[in-house]
Amino acid sequence: MSDRLFTPRFFVMCGFTFTVFLSAFQLLPTAPFRIQELGGSTFASGLFLGFLTYASAASAPLTGAIADRIGRRRTLMISSSVILLCAIGYGSTTSYRLMLALVVVHGVFWSGLLSASAAYLTSLLPEHRRAEGISYWGLSSVGAIAVAPPLAFWIMQHGGWRWICLSCCMLNFLMGAIAWFLDRDGPTAHHPLAYSATHLASSPTHSPASSPTDHARGSLVEWRVLVLSITLFLYSFGYGAITSFSAMYADASGVSPRSLYLTCLAIVILLTRPLSGKLADRVGYRRVFMPCLVLIAVGLALLAAGSTRISFVASAALFGVGLGTAYPVFVAYVMRDVSATRRGAAFGAILAAFDTGIGTGSTTVGWLIQRFGFPTAFGVAAALSAISLPYFVVADRRLR
Repeated sequence: MSDRLFTPRFFVMCGFTFTVFLSAFQLLPTAPFRIQELGGSTFASGLFLGFLTYASAASAPLTGAIADRIGRRRTLMISSSVILLCAIGYGSTTSYRLMLALVVVHGVFWSGLLSASAAYLTSLLPEHRRAEGISYWGLSSVGAIAVAPPLAFWIMQHGGWRWICLSCCMLNFLMGAIAWFLDRDGPTAHHPLAYSATHLASSPTHSPASSPTDHARGSLVEWRVLVLSITLFLYSFGYGAITSFSAMYADASGVSPRSLYLTCLAIVILLTRPLSGKLADRVGYRRVFMPCLVLIAVGLALLAAGSTRISFVASAALFGVGLGTAYPVFVAYVMRDVSATRRGAAFGAILAAFDTGIGTGSTTVGWLIQRFGFPTAFGVAAALSAISLPYFVVADRRLR
């Protein structure tokens, strides 16, 4: 494979991902306000993101494996179409319960969208520049997260909820159109050089009779990847809390604008992620990943300890450096042992853990806020994220 990182297909996938997250992050921070407007509680507001991510987590190992089999391009087109229909449903219903039902469907196809696009993108990257490539690609989602919340609140203020849903419909149509023009499965969708971690563990020496393609038809779940990815569950709990409730926390604390935390978070990630990905490729993924887990925990603890504008910005800076670096470095670390034909399944396992953490964080923190207040809720998130480092060290040692 060529050492070239920035290719036309790479930039097309960056555009696709920007569109995906621009659509999603118009919905996620505004849906809790819409649910409360329709009579739902704070707990019900947290369920929107919770149900989305639980549905995504439960289905991700399956949808990722399906994408490996039916084609990633086809998976992207189908998922974009179904999510467009969900956006129409969000805009037309006046029942928050129906919104929560629709978001379960949304979550299933969201997992297919993320697994297939990540597997497709990884097939475009030179192996020794994988963390750098994933980091640059991740900037497209971070850029969308920086733009989407303030844009969504502006649209909601001037046009209302239905205009947000209309914007999401148009973006999902654009996503489907981009997917239509992609190559069928990427240049290395069936590249026979690498082996899945489970195959390597069970058979140290390769027999001509067995191939990665044969193994791709075996177990749907990449179990080793899933177990190691529980690390992501432990810190993404806090990310779910921030996504759903940082705007409400700002409102309750008198901090303006409401989107301050998410905007600062996105800016920090945009500034640091390209450098951290390149650094990880050079000095080692573990050496970069583990300090990131510490920064995430400290950032959440700072948010729990203070409710001023300064504490919001400082927390977003620390949390952003840790969160923005941790995910691409972890993916690059895990993908060293995964076959090209199993990347969808591997990304499905990663998404299962990551999205379960986000969903649990959103629903649990919503309940904690209702009972004990914002500082206690974010303190719980900080404590849970602090466990991620010892878990990773122990799990990685035992699995390897």
